[in-house]
Amino acid sequence: MTILIRYWHTLRHLRPIQIYSRVRSLIWKPSVRSDVAEYALRPRGKWNLPARRTVRMTGPDTFIFLNKKGSLSEYGWDSFKQDKLWRYNQHYFDDLNAERAEERTQWHLDLLNNWILRNALFKGTGWEPYPTSLRLVNWIKWTLRGNELPIFCLQSMVVQARWLEKNIEWHLLGNHLFANAKALIFTGIYFCGEEAERWLNKGLQILKREISEQILSDGGHFERSTMYHALILEDLLDLCNMLECYNAALPKPVMDRQKHLQKSASAMLTWLDSMCHADGEIGFFNDAAFDIAPSCKELRNYALLLDIESSFTQGTSIDLSDSGYVRLESESAVALLDIAPIGPDYLPGHAHADTLSFELSICDKRLLVNTGVSSYWEPVDRLYQRGTSAHNTVNVSNENSSEIWGNFRVARRARPFGKEVELTADSLVVRCSHDGYKRLREKTIHTRKWELQCRNLMVEDTVNVTSSKAQARFYFHPEVELSVDYDHGIALLPGIGEVNWFVEVGIVWHDVSKWHPEFGKSVQNECLVVDLVDGKSKICWTW
Repeated sequence: MTILIRYWHTLRHLRPIQIYSRVRSLIWKPSVRSDVAEYALRPRGKWNLPARRTVRMTGPDTFIFLNKKGSLSEYGWDSFKQDKLWRYNQHYFDDLNAERAEERTQWHLDLLNNWILRNALFKGTGWEPYPTSLRLVNWIKWTLRGNELPIFCLQSMVVQARWLEKNIEWHLLGNHLFANAKALIFTGIYFCGEEAERWLNKGLQILKREISEQILSDGGHFERSTMYHALILEDLLDLCNMLECYNAALPKPVMDRQKHLQKSASAMLTWLDSMCHADGEIGFFNDAAFDIAPSCKELRNYALLLDIESSFTQGTSIDLSDSGYVRLESESAVALLDIAPIGPDYLPGHAHADTLSFELSICDKRLLVNTGVSSYWEPVDRLYQRGTSAHNTVNVSNENSSEIWGNFRVARRARPFGKEVELTADSLVVRCSHDGYKRLREKTIHTRKWELQCRNLMVEDTVNVTSSKAQARFYFHPEVELSVDYDHGIALLPGIGEVNWFVEVGIVWHDVSKWHPEFGKSVQNECLVVDLVDGKSKICWTW
C-alpha cells in the first residue's frame, strides 16, 4: 500500500503528453532514412567564441568525465562499466569547444572518425535524444571556429537530425526538450534545403513555447537548479550567437526571434548573478555542482561578446519571488535562501528535499554550504545527497521534507507558505514556513526566520509540534576550521578570520560529513547539529 501511495503521488502530477509519449515509444518506433544524397551549407558570418569548458581529453582516446578516467580502448563507446552520465559525456563531444581545443585538433578528428565507425545507426547511448542534441551542437560550433568536418560527419549529422526530429523527448520535457529544440535550430540553420527548414521551424516552435514555460519572470529556470539554470543560459547565448552569425542568410521572421532571446538571456544572467556567492560562482540548490556547466565567469564573458548584459547590482538584496529564492547581502556577507517550491510538479527529477535551506559566505569565502552532488547513479549516495539531512535546514523525525525516492522521483512535496520578506536599509528579514512534514502523524509545520545585519546573522527555527524530534543542520565549507565549546564556538575562515557562533536555544553537537563540489568528488567537512528544544532553536553568527 505504501508503494502504491508513493507511485500515486509521483505519477498524478505528470502531464498527459508525458504519459502518452512513454506509451507510444513502447509500441511504435519511427522509421528514419539513413541515405544522404546531397546537402548544402548556408553562408555564414562572424562566430563569437562561446563559453569554454574544462579539458576532457587527456590523450588521443582517453578522457576524464565526472572526475573518472577512461579510454576508448578500455571501455569503447557504451560500456556498462561506467555509469550512464559518464557514457553520456562521451557522446557530447564537449572537448571540441573546451579550453585550448586548437591544440587537440587531430585528436578530435580521429575521435569523430571513431564515433562514426563504432556507433551503429540508432543504437546505444550515443543515439539517445539528449546526447544526440548536444553532439550536433558541439560539432557545428567546432566548425564555426574554423575547423572542417569530414564529409561523412556532415552526412551523419543529417541522419542524426532526422532521427532527433522524430524522437523529441516529450516524455521528459524541461531541459531535455530545450536541448532538443536547440539542436534542431542549429542544424536547421547550418544546412540548407527543405529538410533543414523543417528542423528549423520545429525547433523554433518548441523554443517559443518552452521559453515562456521554463524561464520565469524573474529570470530563473523553472527547475530551480542553479547548475541547470547555467546550462540553459548557455543554450540561449549559443542561439543568439548562431542567429547573429547567420543573420544575412536567414529570413526576417527567424531573425525577429533574436531580440526576444537576448531579453531572456539578459534576465537569466541577472538571476545567475543574484544566486552567486562573492567568489563569483553558484550556490548549491537542488542538483548543483561545479564543472558541469561552464563557469559563471565564462558565461559572463560570452554574454559580453554578444552585447548581453546583467542588470544585477553588487551589494543589493533581492527577492526572486517567482523562482522562490532570496539573496541577502550586507557589507561583507551574502546569504542565499531557498524558500522555493522544489520545481515544476511534472518535472521534479533534479529536485532535492532542501526547502528553507541556505548558504552563507563572508567576503569571498564560503562558510555554510549545502552538500552538493557527486553522482546520479549511486542509489545510496543519490538518496542521501537529495535528502533534507544533507542541507542547511531542519529535519523532522528523520524524514525528508519532500518525499524523494529513486534517482529522480518525488512523491509528496513540501510547499512553502507564509512568506514575509523585509529588505530595507535597516533590516534584512525573511520568514517562511513549509508543509512538507504535514504528511507525518504529528502534522508538523516548520517555520524559519533569517535576520541579517551588518556583521551578524540570526537563524531561528520553529516546529509547531513540540513533541516532534527536529534537528537543524549547518554544514561548513571544507576549508573552515571549526571549534565547539558547548553552546558556542568559532569557525575560522582562511584569509578572513574568526566567525563566532552562539546557540541561544537548542542542544548542540557536531559531526563529520562530506561536501561534493563536483561529480565524482568528495571532500571532508564538518557539520553543526542543533536539536530543537520545545520546538525551537536559535543560532547567531557574528564576524
